[in-house]
Amino acid sequence: MRKNAIVIGAGLGGLSAAIRLAADGHNVTVLEKNERPGGKLNKRSGQGFNFDTGPSILTMPWVLEKLFKSADRNLSDYMNITRIEPQWRTFFEDGEEIDVTSDLAVMLSQVHKQSEKDYSNFLAYLDYCKSMFDLSLKSFYSKSLSGIQDMQKLHSFKDLLSMDPMKSMNQATEKYLKDKHLRQLFNFFVMYIGSSPYHSPAILSQLVYVQLGLGIYYVEGGMYNIAKGMLKLLDELDVDVQVNTEVTQIITKDKKATGVQLSSGHVMEADLIVSNLEGIPAHETILNKEPGADKVKKELKKYTPTVSGLVLLLGVNKTFDNLQHHNFFFSEDPKREFQQIFDEGVPADDPTVYIGISSKSDPSQAPEGKENLFVLTHVPPLQDGESFEKYRGRYREIVLDKLERMGMHGLRESIEFEYQFIPDDIKDLYGSNGGSIYGVATDRKVNGGFKIPSRSSLLQNLYFVGGSTHPGGGVPMVTLSGQLTADLIAEDLKLSEEQTG
Repeated sequence: MRKNAIVIGAGLGGLSAAIRLAADGHNVTVLEKNERPGGKLNKRSGQGFNFDTGPSILTMPWVLEKLFKSADRNLSDYMNITRIEPQWRTFFEDGEEIDVTSDLAVMLSQVHKQSEKDYSNFLAYLDYCKSMFDLSLKSFYSKSLSGIQDMQKLHSFKDLLSMDPMKSMNQATEKYLKDKHLRQLFNFFVMYIGSSPYHSPAILSQLVYVQLGLGIYYVEGGMYNIAKGMLKLLDELDVDVQVNTEVTQIITKDKKATGVQLSSGHVMEADLIVSNLEGIPAHETILNKEPGADKVKKELKKYTPTVSGLVLLLGVNKTFDNLQHHNFFFSEDPKREFQQIFDEGVPADDPTVYIGISSKSDPSQAPEGKENLFVLTHVPPLQDGESFEKYRGRYREIVLDKLERMGMHGLRESIEFEYQFIPDDIKDLYGSNGGSIYGVATDRKVNGGFKIPSRSSLLQNLYFVGGSTHPGGGVPMVTLSGQLTADLIAEDLKLSEEQTG
């Protein structure tokens, strides 16, 4: 039965859900409060430099292929995706450098250089990471999960034990790797979803296989072309995407969502609503008048936000020839870094710094002889009433000091364009909880590693998508959340028809 659906927010989760709902035959409208769709996947330009302001690494492009195929389209007709090698160049405070690559022979030789013992264990470690990915294919990547009960329906007891539920990701890493650099490097893969390896479950070791086994990718012309490709498809599917259109309230009747009210006062009716606004902020704002919203918000408090970030977009008048497309400058003491960010809730004294330079692979992104540096440093999410403004200037200096100390000589004087994002900006622009970048943190002790359920517990026909819902943050995960939530909606509609039939 064809339904009128409204999607609140045009992040990748919202756009993905809109594509699937339209492909399933529904009448869909997407409402976005900002001037441009894409959510945290966005862009900024200045003085000839082009920057992706959010995700800069694409993994698992099969998720995008699956989405476009659901609408009988080929992804390659909408964007060009290229593989990046080496995947990362990593720098350590003691001068060590390690390139991460999916070329197994080269990767093994670098592991051997670091540690003979780890060299003999490395293939077993990769096999372990792959086994975690294979287990996840049965559930994590195929169905919207709300808790352990859903997992138990899809796995045997043997499967569940094989997931090492009593181990953290760090404990799994330590079992196979003894060299401190290798441990730090592979533990850091969990920051794809903004969580701590000391808190996250061991099954997230699969992220190592996702990268080394399946590869990492870049979208030609900039990562924002993912959003542009989705928008082109939505146009072909006659989906109305409205920008500069802010939803201020979800209208309800008898515990059902009946529509939305806009900041203009206009009311739009709907049979079902999908919110790309995160669960906790949604209950604080567009659902705050609904009886029971405060109770649900308290229940959701166990889903703590992931890290936020200080982002520096730097256009520089030189090339840093020792850097690759993706670069990580690691902290001296990873345990202290994660403890400060995740346990103490303060910016790390010595943070790990990521630099993406897309002009290394795509010269169109910077003027000739110059480079576009996307500099990201993870910081704790904002507490209620807190601002990062007090740290802004000092933390910028900590980051630049570290980069110059670790080999980027002359960085400061080479800057001719600069733009900053702090957690306050991320919170204001995208409504994310505490300025979270990746949605909900994965913590095996606090929330069992699960995310906010996609199906609302407050209203019958309200659903959530995005990084705060299953399967989590990052381009493939939020895109998959839209598809899995559309599956959930189809199941619910079918059940409703059978019951009323």
